[in-house]
Amino acid sequence: MYIELAIVALFIFIYSLVAGRVERSAISGPMVFVIVGFSLGPYGLGWFKGDATSADLRLLADLTLALILFTDAANSDLATLKRQFRIPSRMLILGLPGVIVLGIITALLMFDFLSLFEAAILGTMLAATDAALGKAVITNKVVPSRLREGLNIESGLNDGICVPILLFFIALAVSAESGQHQASAIALLVQEVGIGLIVGLGLAFIAAKLLHWCQKQGWLTDIWTQVTVIALAIASFAIAQSLHGSGYIAAFTGGLLFGYFAKDATHKLVLAAEGTGETLALVTWLMFGAMVISPALQLFSWEVILYAVLSLSIIRIVPIYISLTGLGESNASRFFLGWFGPRGLASIVFAIIVINAGVPNAEFLALVVTCTVFISLIAHGITARPLARWIGRKEKVNRESN
Repeated sequence: MYIELAIVALFIFIYSLVAGRVERSAISGPMVFVIVGFSLGPYGLGWFKGDATSADLRLLADLTLALILFTDAANSDLATLKRQFRIPSRMLILGLPGVIVLGIITALLMFDFLSLFEAAILGTMLAATDAALGKAVITNKVVPSRLREGLNIESGLNDGICVPILLFFIALAVSAESGQHQASAIALLVQEVGIGLIVGLGLAFIAAKLLHWCQKQGWLTDIWTQVTVIALAIASFAIAQSLHGSGYIAAFTGGLLFGYFAKDATHKLVLAAEGTGETLALVTWLMFGAMVISPALQLFSWEVILYAVLSLSIIRIVPIYISLTGLGESNASRFFLGWFGPRGLASIVFAIIVINAGVPNAEFLALVVTCTVFISLIAHGITARPLARWIGRKEKVNRESN
């Protein structure tokens, strides 16, 4: 165990030294870590065993997503949302449901052994996007600011929105398999969401007030303030989970309220948590490459690969393209916003949740998610900079012609 830990720690140290250079290339951090993980896995050097249902992987993925949900939500400044919400509101309110519905229909047509609820679970798992995989686009100044902000806000909020939808379909799928009445499944969902909301909002409210009071007393220090948000995000998640609620709902809603109370101090307070979350995310990607990709590659059938490609293209692009109708956006910008919906960490965590919930055909659903995320990692990483330059030129031509 210690040898593996040493390898991971040394690799993270080496990567931290060249991270700036890597981010300016066509290769993203997650791509690097997945490749290294695969190389260390059972089909490479064999230093890591391929155990996709490992409790360690579940815990790591849980903590990572909890931190990311909290910090993304906290950074969702309401003033910015009011100014820039025209594009992301359409993508979230109209585009996201469209992506889920089209994903369900495609899954039912391609995989006739899936039930309606199982297809709905698959469509929801692959509707969530990953801001980290789109970082090369979101931070690229060549891309018009409204498009960058639109993608950033959408990716920051849609995984939190997908959580209750996923829990709902999981409850229905499990109850249908066990012969329970669907009303009990809905009651379970209400319980999970309700407890998550109460814990997340309640803890964030108390924490924000305590933080403000202690700051006025002069009790805060620069060192310990960096731990505040990390501890709060993990506490929100863990308390909700221990009470049989949704820790993801708690982390997301708690982050929204905490960011609202923190106002201008939000960025400073969440900075350390963002760094920790990004580090954990890269470790998760490494484990994903070693524990999941290695054993899964031989199981990818042409149907699974085709669904993955459709999920990243038609299933995502068409609803997003249609949802932006009437906003005055060009065909190029609507296509650009549709294409850059990379699938990543949230989808992986959702797949682990589905496996642990005992959903019928859970392993197959997780396999499709794994394939989609793997292809997304490569496709969106390679196309990020070329398409950013392309949309920049298109926008420049449009401005000059007008």
